Amino acid sequence: MRRTTLILLSVVCLMVLGAVMITRGVSTQNATALPAPVYNPYPPGILPANLNSEIARVLAEVDFIESRAITRWHNLTPPTLTGQPPTLQNTGTEAVETLGQLMNFDRNMSPERNQACSSCHMPYAGFSGPIPSVNLTMIAYPGTVHFRAGKRTAQRYTYSPFFPVLQFNQVQGLFFGGNFWDSRATGFLLRNADAEQAQHPPVDTQEMGFPDTACVAFRLSHAVYRPLFEEVWGKGSFDINFPPNTEEICATPGGAAVFGGSATPIALSPGDRTRANVVYDHWGQSIDSYEQSVQVSAFSSKFDAFVKGNYTLTADEMAGYNLFKGKGNCNSCHVDGRGTTLKPGQTDTSTIATANPPLFTCFGSANEGLPLNPRDAFYYQTTPDSFGFTGNPLGFGYRDLGMGTFLRSGFGSAPNPNVAWRKLAPTVDGQFQVSSARNVAMAPPQCPTTEAPGPYFQKEFFHNGYIKSLKQLVHFYNTRDKLRFPVTSGHCPPGKTEKVDCWPHPEVLNNIDMTTGSLGLTDEEENQIVAFLQTLTDGFTRPYKNRDTFTGACMKGGSAATQGNEFLIPTPELPPCAKAICGVPPVPNPPIP
Repeated sequence: MRRTTLILLSVVCLMVLGAVMITRGVSTQNATALPAPVYNPYPPGILPANLNSEIARVLAEVDFIESRAITRWHNLTPPTLTGQPPTLQNTGTEAVETLGQLMNFDRNMSPERNQACSSCHMPYAGFSGPIPSVNLTMIAYPGTVHFRAGKRTAQRYTYSPFFPVLQFNQVQGLFFGGNFWDSRATGFLLRNADAEQAQHPPVDTQEMGFPDTACVAFRLSHAVYRPLFEEVWGKGSFDINFPPNTEEICATPGGAAVFGGSATPIALSPGDRTRANVVYDHWGQSIDSYEQSVQVSAFSSKFDAFVKGNYTLTADEMAGYNLFKGKGNCNSCHVDGRGTTLKPGQTDTSTIATANPPLFTCFGSANEGLPLNPRDAFYYQTTPDSFGFTGNPLGFGYRDLGMGTFLRSGFGSAPNPNVAWRKLAPTVDGQFQVSSARNVAMAPPQCPTTEAPGPYFQKEFFHNGYIKSLKQLVHFYNTRDKLRFPVTSGHCPPGKTEKVDCWPHPEVLNNIDMTTGSLGLTDEEENQIVAFLQTLTDGFTRPYKNRDTFTGACMKGGSAATQGNEFLIPTPELPPCAKAICGVPPVPNPPIP
């Protein structure tokens, strides 16, 4: 498929970015050139050709937003600590939200000072993946070590603070809540799933990559915004006696053989370790405050204006909304506060309570039957990097069981804090979190859509990035079962076009959600649902903060139905599911090949 790109760079923005680099002491070399790959186990075509330059672009954008946050902090009238219990009066809310923003865009929170939380979650993409070529090719984003990468797409964290602590509803027999695709950030200790989510990437070996959570406390103690942290969380927060080799340890990525598998290589006294843990809790709570703020979870979409009576949906948008909560059955999971699947002749005349606009999620999880995506960089990290770390010794023997692997405390997930849940793992194998549908269509202003022919911003959808457009997403829900073939991705029969009239079989056949898969929607009806999904993008009633920072290229050409198909590759012959995944009790039932 022939594509052209529209290079849309703002001269003014670039001048500002240049000024930001000088202000923050970021050298031109650091901002525009990256070292040669230290780890590249990938076959040709998995890593995009422009990866180094795109990482540099995003880092410059991250620095720019960080400078805006610093200005915001400097312009903030300090709050007054008063009352009983003591409360930061007047500007306490903005203080902690600003602190969370400063943390979120701070690239120093990684061993090589080259990775911020926001490196994989930028505002103009709805706080999801900001590099179109990564979204087309390697799926998971590279971390502080180039080029380790994670295993899943960068999940949007708009509205993630509204997900409750993970719980099992015994009456419904379902899990609700948590954060991450596999819900492993349960919130069990902080009682806040989103705050716990913010604690994972800094010490994830394939992401920001610190070897010890205390590295965050150490780097924060040297941050320019340390005074704001102490204003919010108290002076004395950093009264920690760090040993002389702390910086050396924190400059070494997690997983390095030199640590011998230790999760706490910084030698702290029990009291100092406790104080560092408290700082780490405040790190998560501060970032959660920012993500819950109107700068991120804004409720400023066309749909919100419609609910308030300040916007009239177009004919296609209204038709899409009726399909969303009717024939399409979308709101059986992406709950909108209404009933679902009306019978012929029925009309929903209810109204949505404007005081509690819907989040378009049920907070649950589902297996939608996605095929294995052989483009995921995780499958190829089977050899040690220069630090002696191997990301995925299982290779293509890895199967992503989502929540099922987490409940087993399995490979590539996190420890399950509730042993009573473990026996339920087979009931959730293959299930992934039902994300909010809000901002699923968000794109930069100069690339105003996610859909070809554009100009568009290339995103990726679902946990493994197999779907490349909203048109494909709706078509998959509509025809998954009707057009399924017993093949893996890249092997559709001659005369068939993958994602159009051929869907490869699911990676995990267990527990598939059967509320979708054969909806009987027409092509026009699919397009109308896409039109409605686009009304859920924030920034209609007021500008969306920092959405204007994209300095990359839009794409143009092709069709949304086959968007990204030129990057399909054949799935290799798959070995059986590794015992480290499918042999951990209680084992999947039925067995997963």
